[in-house]
Amino acid sequence: MVELKTDASIDAMYEAGQVVASALTAVRKAADVGVSLLELDEVARDVLNAAGATSPFLGYRPSFAPTPFPAVICASVNDAIVHGIPDGYRLRDGDLVSIDCGAQLGGWAGDSAISFVVGTPRPADIRLVETAERALDAGIQAAVVGNRIGDIAHAIGTVCRGAGYGIMEDYGGHGIGRHMHEDPPVPNEGRPGRGLPLRHGMVLAIEPMLIAGGTDAYHAAPDGWTLRTNDGTRAAHTEHTVAITDAGPRVLTARG
Repeated sequence: MVELKTDASIDAMYEAGQVVASALTAVRKAADVGVSLLELDEVARDVLNAAGATSPFLGYRPSFAPTPFPAVICASVNDAIVHGIPDGYRLRDGDLVSIDCGAQLGGWAGDSAISFVVGTPRPADIRLVETAERALDAGIQAAVVGNRIGDIAHAIGTVCRGAGYGIMEDYGGHGIGRHMHEDPPVPNEGRPGRGLPLRHGMVLAIEPMLIAGGTDAYHAAPDGWTLRTNDGTRAAHTEHTVAITDAGPRVLTARG
């Protein structure tokens, strides 16, 4: 069932989203050659703690997971697409990093992700990240009252496929509210004019996931969490929590 949020609830979700935005900004600033993924997780924890927020990631264990998630961020490097577990790996020059972070504040959740290159970027990585951001923007622009879920999916997929990138099979965005994952699912590829109608009060986490090699295939790493590209090429992941309103899409996790 899809819950329509009141305007007051959307305002409360904005507060949670801004904690996520602050955490991602702090992590991006701290990310440098030689910094470990565990250190980045500590940076995000500090931001959440200072805001009085908790993490919907920490201890999360969906049906596919062999163990509860042990961190407050997902840190996915190079060929890791999503769900990377922060560990002692120290960032190297040219690493492509995707950071996903959530926050729970006042009973409401926020969820967002960024991708960036540490140190000296490869032109191909810059193009991949920029395309992921364009796909996210396209999805947000399609998130208007009167459209349907398929219009968001089609907007994202058109940008990704047009640039020659792959799209993860079976993964995409989702509804969000009291819980991090709610109905409806938001695919990253689809047909316009199809699916659930978008209404004022719906809140969605829109999140393109791009595979540089152009294939859609991925596999789970031995840790049971990290999803990696089958062809070994790099990946990018971007995400915002977006409220559907009569005045247009409102990005609740917008970074200043």
